[in-house]
Amino acid sequence: MRKILVTGGTVFVSRYIAEHYVNFIPEYTAETDAEVYVLNRGTHRQVKGVHLIECDKNNIGDRLKKYHFDVVIAVNIYTKYEMEQLIDGLSEINDFVFISSSAVYPETLPQPFTEEMPCGENSIWGAYGINKLEAERYLQERVPQAYILRPPYLYGEMNNLYREAFVFDCAIAERKFYVPNDGSMKLQFFYVGDLCRFIDIILRIKPEQKIFNVGNKETDDVNSFVKACYRALWNRPEIVNVYGEVEQRCYFPFRNYGYELDVSKMLELMYDPIPLDKGLRLSYAWYRNNSNAVNKKPYFEYIDRYLEK
Repeated sequence: MRKILVTGGTVFVSRYIAEHYVNFIPEYTAETDAEVYVLNRGTHRQVKGVHLIECDKNNIGDRLKKYHFDVVIAVNIYTKYEMEQLIDGLSEINDFVFISSSAVYPETLPQPFTEEMPCGENSIWGAYGINKLEAERYLQERVPQAYILRPPYLYGEMNNLYREAFVFDCAIAERKFYVPNDGSMKLQFFYVGDLCRFIDIILRIKPEQKIFNVGNKETDDVNSFVKACYRALWNRPEIVNVYGEVEQRCYFPFRNYGYELDVSKMLELMYDPIPLDKGLRLSYAWYRNNSNAVNKKPYFEYIDRYLEK
């Protein structure tokens, strides 16, 4: 039985990954089952079927030394220190996958960003991107066989961030939807289920390439994303453009930053990512019964007070 460790395991991506391996027999093994362990503080509801290692990721110490893991999937690791704690805490390291971020690419680079481009500070993402990059570099030094995945915006079931869920709420209420400027800002997405599929693939075939941009081949924009969210409810938005000196994070769930990843290397191994429309339908089907699991922000209050006329 393969033993898999997922750091986190209680919120969005790490929770989805944990549940994926509890319920799915990975393609890369002939074993009939997988034994899934999660590393977290035990303060949230756990995925049914996992083995909880109750521990703070900033103070792992010897808590992991008695375990053997065939695969480690580091999800909620955001700094070099957290990566150091995890690596030092493991008794041995076999397969290792780190979910990093596209925030490691400086916004001044030409787009689309490729894996070979120099990484560094991105002024939009600030410390988040730098910390992820430092964690990447430390991992490469200590575990050169590790795989690093750099996603754009992840979406899908269990997303606790008020992104597609906010657009769903607007569609449910049949509200106008306010978009920044002309709505042409680029947005690139990746369905969380496809992230799991790609992890399965790289663990099965062990490609020589160690760093992969992951994401949909097609880059959307604000307008097409909003329309796709409304289509998940068989609805159509009335889009209102917002111009001028208005902070878009007050009424819109994405930063004022459009970018695009080159995902051609991923597509060589996984050629059929789920289209945005299908992924959003799956996301909405989950959200209908789990709206209380999303951390909602006061966008409606701002819109009603400052934008509605």
